[in-house]
Amino acid sequence: MRESIRLGTIFGVRVGLNVSVLAIAAILVVGLAFGRFPAVYPGRSTVAYVLAALVTSVLFFASLLAHEVSHAVVARRNGIEVEGITLWLFGGVAELEGEPRTPGADFRIAVVGPLASVATAVVAAIVAVGLDAAGSSDLVVGMFVYLAGINVLLAVFNLVPAAPLDGGRVLRAALWARRGDRTRAAVTAARAGRVFGFVLMTLGFVQIVTGDGFDGVWLVLIGFFLVNVAAAEEQQTRIADTLDGVRVRDVMTPQPMAADPDQPLDRFIADGLWTRRHASYPLLDRDGRLLGLATIDRMRGVRHEDRSAITLRDIACAPDELPLTTPDEPLVDLLPRMRDCSDGRAVVLDDHQRVIGIVSPSDISRALQARDLQGLSAYQGPRGADVTSAGTAKHRHRNH
Repeated sequence: MRESIRLGTIFGVRVGLNVSVLAIAAILVVGLAFGRFPAVYPGRSTVAYVLAALVTSVLFFASLLAHEVSHAVVARRNGIEVEGITLWLFGGVAELEGEPRTPGADFRIAVVGPLASVATAVVAAIVAVGLDAAGSSDLVVGMFVYLAGINVLLAVFNLVPAAPLDGGRVLRAALWARRGDRTRAAVTAARAGRVFGFVLMTLGFVQIVTGDGFDGVWLVLIGFFLVNVAAAEEQQTRIADTLDGVRVRDVMTPQPMAADPDQPLDRFIADGLWTRRHASYPLLDRDGRLLGLATIDRMRGVRHEDRSAITLRDIACAPDELPLTTPDEPLVDLLPRMRDCSDGRAVVLDDHQRVIGIVSPSDISRALQARDLQGLSAYQGPRGADVTSAGTAKHRHRNH
């Protein structure tokens, strides 16, 4: 999930917002200001309800952030780097650059999120009791009562044993510890996530049919999200298992055809682009170092009449936007970075930062097909990140 607004850093971890978070914020403010608060605490002005709803919403998102920060802190203590935290429509995402090496680490990273939500609920309840004892307005007290309740619900929901929820990670850790096979454990947790997602969707449709439309639609959306993410996680687990032990050098296209960064786009196309059988062209300086990557997709995005005035450099993906790798990096460590890149390609550099290859989606497909033809399918014997040499894909802890 890409961030749209950078908020800063917490404990050295980048924190941001996706623009979709505005939707849930609006729903929350409207629901509290014109629904819950007037019904439970009548007699206030509309301004008072709106202000209370705004403050409650901010505190709610702060509690979501605390949940994700707890994942990040414990992940770092277990040797896993954290790329960042993003709040979005369905809660929060802590992006971990790797997977836990042991079932114990997997369990600790997963369970700390719900524990943080419970701790937040306890703090909110204590504040509510204190404000009530001090004679504060029941509306102000009600804000913290709501926060306490919603964080308890958040913890309980996240402990459902179904990926990608934290409870699914706990289930994965337990099965991994019992069976000694991380791949099978992850697939089981992902399938449980799909079942849970379908259950939520069914309940949502029932509510829609019986007249509770808004809550029903929300359950359908959450269920649909869980089904799709769980299916993607199962697929990623299978891919990571199949590509276990494969290095970038094993799949890259070596010595890619370079292009002049200052060549006009129309001239480059006229000089035989369609006969070169390449879909991407690194742009290099005189020392062979990367200036950018020009792809056919980016060329197609330029209108025909503008191509004479635009150079390859103008349309190229800049080096800081590209996944850069080395020949010896495990392929499964590279895959998440390729998914996050809009061009879907990685550039391979040698020790002197010179371009020596490109990894494209077609290279990955060939590697998967080759491993399949060799009979190297998933689930061959005991597996686990603590007993294999393979890298692992980026993991996203989600909080709903």
